[in-house]
This record gives sequence, structure tokens and C-alpha cells, in this order.
Amino acid sequence: MDDLDSTVAFVKGEGKGDTTKLGITGFCWGGRIVWLYDAHNPAVKAGVAWYGRVVGDDSPMTPKHPIDLVNQLHGPVQGLYGGADDGIPNDTVDKMRNSLKTSSNVAARKSTIKTYPDTPHAFNADYRPSYRKEQAEDGWKLAVAWFKANGVG
Repeated sequence: MDDLDSTVAFVKGEGKGDTTKLGITGFCWGGRIVWLYDAHNPAVKAGVAWYGRVVGDDSPMTPKHPIDLVNQLHGPVQGLYGGADDGIPNDTVDKMRNSLKTSSNVAARKSTIKTYPDTPHAFNADYRPSYRKEQAEDGWKLAVAWFKANGVG
């Protein structure tokens, strides 16, 4: 989180971007970080997580997981997941979806998760065999619209 805080501070200090419209997106491990950073930084307006894990075992490197921080989200997050992802089981995504819906946190309740049926992990990685053009293009359109609708675009 400190690295991302430093990045935001650098961009702000250099005048290279409008940090009042702060959004975050990430893929795989970065998708997990989207949820965590959104809960960490009150300036985040919205996030888009591409197939990031939402649950896991606690360890010194991963003391918290997105599902633990639902009630701390600052901006709504859109999750984009593959229904045939071998690394992120559907039941964990469903648990996250339910936690968002039942949260008392406004940003959490505004968050959404879309699961693409029969779609593997890394479906937007056009350099991998897992790439799925239709789902990747749909996800990108959804992400851009999500950011615009939530004050990032």
C-alpha cells in the first residue's frame, strides 16, 4: 500500500494527473490489490479488479484479504471473473458477492461482480492461451464505463 501511496503522491506532486479522480485497476494479483487499496485509500473513487483472489490463508505477506475489508471500501469496485478459473474458485467469488450485497458500507453495496461462464483465468491477457477476445472486450467496455460512472473518467 505504501508503494501505491508513493505513486499517487508522485503523480500529484508532478502535476501529471488529477488525483481527485483516483481510480485503480489490476489483473490477477493486481486485481486483489485493487480491493485492498480501495479499502486503504479514502481518495479512491472506484476500482476494477480483473480476476483477483478475494479469500485466502492469512500469512505475514497476506494478513488481510479483500473479503475481510468489504466494510472499509471507499469507492465501489467492479470485479470481473472467469467462471472456469482454476485458481479462483467460484464459491469464493460468490462469497465476496454476498458480502458486498449484505454490507452496511455504501461503496460495497454499489460494487458489482461479473462472472463470465466457461471463461478461464487471465482472459484479458492477449499473449496467453487463456485469452478470450469477446470477454476481454466486454470487460474493457464495462471497466471504462464503470470508471466514468464513478467519477474517475
